[in-house]
Amino acid sequence: MQSLHPALHFMPTRPIIHAEYDAAWSRAPRARDARKTRWETSLRTLVRAAALTNFFEVAAAEGLNPQPLLRQAGLTRALLTDPEQRVPVDACAVLLEAAADASSCLTFGLRMAESRQLSDFGLMSLLISQQPTLRDALDTIIRYRHLVNESVAIMVESAGKVVMIRQEVVLGAPSRQATELALGVVFRLCRALLGAHWHPLSVNFTHAAPPDLQVHRRLFGCPLEFGSEFSGIVCLAADLDAPNPTGDPAMARHAQRLVDTLPRVNEASIGREVRNAVYLMLPMGRASCEAVAQGLGLSLRTMQRQLDEAGESFTDILSEVRRDLAQRYVGNPDYSLLRVSELLGYGSASSFTRWFSTQFGEAPLAWRRRHSVNR
Repeated sequence: MQSLHPALHFMPTRPIIHAEYDAAWSRAPRARDARKTRWETSLRTLVRAAALTNFFEVAAAEGLNPQPLLRQAGLTRALLTDPEQRVPVDACAVLLEAAADASSCLTFGLRMAESRQLSDFGLMSLLISQQPTLRDALDTIIRYRHLVNESVAIMVESAGKVVMIRQEVVLGAPSRQATELALGVVFRLCRALLGAHWHPLSVNFTHAAPPDLQVHRRLFGCPLEFGSEFSGIVCLAADLDAPNPTGDPAMARHAQRLVDTLPRVNEASIGREVRNAVYLMLPMGRASCEAVAQGLGLSLRTMQRQLDEAGESFTDILSEVRRDLAQRYVGNPDYSLLRVSELLGYGSASSFTRWFSTQFGEAPLAWRRRHSVNR
């Protein structure tokens, strides 16, 4: 059984964009249009300033002057002082990437996650902490994603006795730091409810391993898989259903009434919901419009009507996500073209190669070689 949950946990002059996106931007109009759509969508997505909790502490530990970095991201220290202040999510990603580059610290975001507390979720922490199980806590975060962080998509996939908590951070440009920060936050949430003794079966990352794994090993204390097909946590299903000793149903009801009075951070966006769902479901071969609608708890007709009203279409969103993931997968030298074609829903490497060449103006292996040179 799979339950789809697109959710969890500016004014930059220009986002930090990897070389491969700059090249695709200049040579491939269709990819450029998709990139623009995703950037404009993420630019409008706001999150609580609490998303950057511990930024200044880690920056100080790395000997960084945060002021130039804040200016680059269009943020200020005063703006981040109030954890309830709303800031554009891509500004957060720009700041994290700039700090990692300036400090040459590939684990900057993960170090921020190391000290995260349940209370950093704000009022939502009252409701999360009172849930009877971790599964219920995750469902709560997902149900109230509009109060937490709508740029993060989560899907809980069960496979017998094992569960995969898949996670995708959907931004205007890929961000290693935002991905590791978000994954570290989810891990800290799991441990807060299950206890310090808890260890997952593995923690997975789609990006490559850093030269030094000390921080990853210190935080997660479990096998690590880099270059994986998904980012997320693999654990026993029994872990998600273990009783939360601090859960109180009466307190949960009180907290829910309080949380229900809070205003949304962003306007409701069916495009964002569908886009997040497709990011998770496409690599699994399940990104049909029927499956996505079901995962969002909508009928197919309702989802299509809402997309039409928002000026978007499922086909355009699917194509946009496929182009984005294609760049990510082809850029990973550990993935064969056959594997990439399977992840993107193509029956053969040759059909994928034809599609890729049409989209990006060159064959995937040529794109990969150029990407490797520009890294």
